[in-house]
Amino acid sequence: MIYTYKNIWQVTAPILIGLIIHQLIGITDTVFLGHLSEIELGASALGSVFYIVLFMLGHGFSTGVQIIIARRHGENKNHKIAAVFYQSTFFLITTAILIIAATYLLSRPILSLIISSPKILEATIAYVNPRVWGLIFAFIMVNFRAFFVGITQTKVLTFNAIVMLVTNVVLDYGMIFGNLGMPMLGIAGSAYASVISEAASAIFFISYLLMRMDWKKFGFNKIVWMNKHLFRDIFDLSFWTTMQSVIGLATWLFFLIAIENLGEKELAVSNILRSISSLIFMIINALAATANSLTSNLIGSGNSKEILPTARRIIQLAYLIGIPTIFLLIIGYQQILSVYTSDANLTAGIFTPYVMMLSSYLTLVPGMVWLSVISGSGRTKLGMNLELLCLVLYVFSVWYIVLYSRANLTWCWSCEHYYNIPLWFVTYRYLKKIRHLSVKI
Repeated sequence: MIYTYKNIWQVTAPILIGLIIHQLIGITDTVFLGHLSEIELGASALGSVFYIVLFMLGHGFSTGVQIIIARRHGENKNHKIAAVFYQSTFFLITTAILIIAATYLLSRPILSLIISSPKILEATIAYVNPRVWGLIFAFIMVNFRAFFVGITQTKVLTFNAIVMLVTNVVLDYGMIFGNLGMPMLGIAGSAYASVISEAASAIFFISYLLMRMDWKKFGFNKIVWMNKHLFRDIFDLSFWTTMQSVIGLATWLFFLIAIENLGEKELAVSNILRSISSLIFMIINALAATANSLTSNLIGSGNSKEILPTARRIIQLAYLIGIPTIFLLIIGYQQILSVYTSDANLTAGIFTPYVMMLSSYLTLVPGMVWLSVISGSGRTKLGMNLELLCLVLYVFSVWYIVLYSRANLTWCWSCEHYYNIPLWFVTYRYLKKIRHLSVKI
């Protein structure tokens, strides 16, 4: 089994298109809320990152599930896949319910400790409390995504993302501004629209599995809700990918909180930059997901020697796609910013931090792909430890540059490089030294 550039792209393209559409959902929220005020725009940034940190509990767990499903697919043991899927779905739904309850009890005390502006605090809570209900559907959604990426049948991700986008845009337009006969809910309307779009996504995946897939081939005709031995194996692998995802997003939340201490304008500008950055960094996310799945597939099929050549092809594709995209984003930056806001005061001086944000793509690519290879091999604890080391350096750089030095936004966004470059170094050093990458799972 050799994955050529064409094979890699066939797996990656639907993932990438799906991620683009998912990011358009976030961009839609930012654009609509940007027409309300800086308060709603800044609060949506904090509320979204707060939600994403919770969401990453499920997403991180599903990454471990994806590794196992890909391994079983590579071993040609497809009939064992559904048991893994059912076990993880039951766990994720239970986890979502517990998170929702905890959020209603603790969101205000926690957010009041980290948000200094009373107006932004109230707007953030108005967004977060309804938004967390989407976790139930989102966790089901990410488990389906793990299944389809694990078996390298990714085209369905594109169609699912289209369903989410259309649902979210229509409901955003209606619920935020009170159009289409819907109530005018402001920032809370954005939260409700996202919850309903995630529910539509979960329903779509279930319908697709039942109507378009050979679900008996993968063992879905035999429901296995609880098998403690199987669940232990899943949990042992997925716990570390969960912690890795949560800690990574928590540091990003720390960055936004640090920016909020510089002022409401700086937070609003950083939210716009965060939204635009998603347009370029989803290329890495798609290719990293591909690297993760193909690594586990190659090990399962007994072709471990092809892992590193495949990873090199993935890195080359990342630069081949990413560099032209960066140039286009730089050339058309004024047109792009005009989509988010017409406030000239808000966009004044944004070009240099904008370029700094885009430049971090170049240093992130190799480390992210190699980290995905390490995790895809089954060494998820090692993957977490390597990333944790780099995140410590990142947090220190944010503290020193943003909070202590109170530097301008260009230097604040340079903090990304203090994570990317060490990640590149430590993952490369490990893969260069290791003799046997494969791990039995």
